[in-house]
Amino acid sequence: MAKKTSKMSHGAEESIHDDDAAKKRNMNGGDSMWSRKGATLSDKSARQEFGLTQQEIIAAIRVGKLQFRESNMHGNPWYRLLRHEVESLVRDKSGQDHLHKKQLQKELADLNKEARRLTTRLKAIERRRAELMKELEG
Repeated sequence: MAKKTSKMSHGAEESIHDDDAAKKRNMNGGDSMWSRKGATLSDKSARQEFGLTQQEIIAAIRVGKLQFRESNMHGNPWYRLLRHEVESLVRDKSGQDHLHKKQLQKELADLNKEARRLTTRLKAIERRRAELMKELEG
C-alpha cells in the first residue's frame, strides 16, 4: 500500500492512504459522471457550500465514501469530488434537513449573484439608451 501526501492550498498537509482498489476506482470510476456539468465540485467548494472540514473530506476519501481526482491549479493541488457523494456524506453526517437547508442557501446565493449581474447589465443598457436618445434629439 502506498501513502500519498500532498500540500493542500490552505496550507495543511494531508495524506491519503491509497490501495489498488481505490486507485482503480479513482481512475476508471464512471468517466461520464466526472465530465458532466455540475456533477463535480472542488474540496474547497464542498467546505464552503456544505460546511465540511478538510479533515472530514480526507477521512471520507480514506474510508471510500468519496471518490476524488487530484488536480493542480497554478501549482496548488486540490481534490475534485462527485457532488452526489458529498451530498450523501452530508446527509449521513447531519441529516436530510441540514442538506436541504444548505441546498436552498446555495440556490439563493446563485440567484442573488445572477440578479446582481442582470442589474449591472440593465444599468449599462439604460446608460447606452440614454446616450442614443440624447444624440438623436440633438
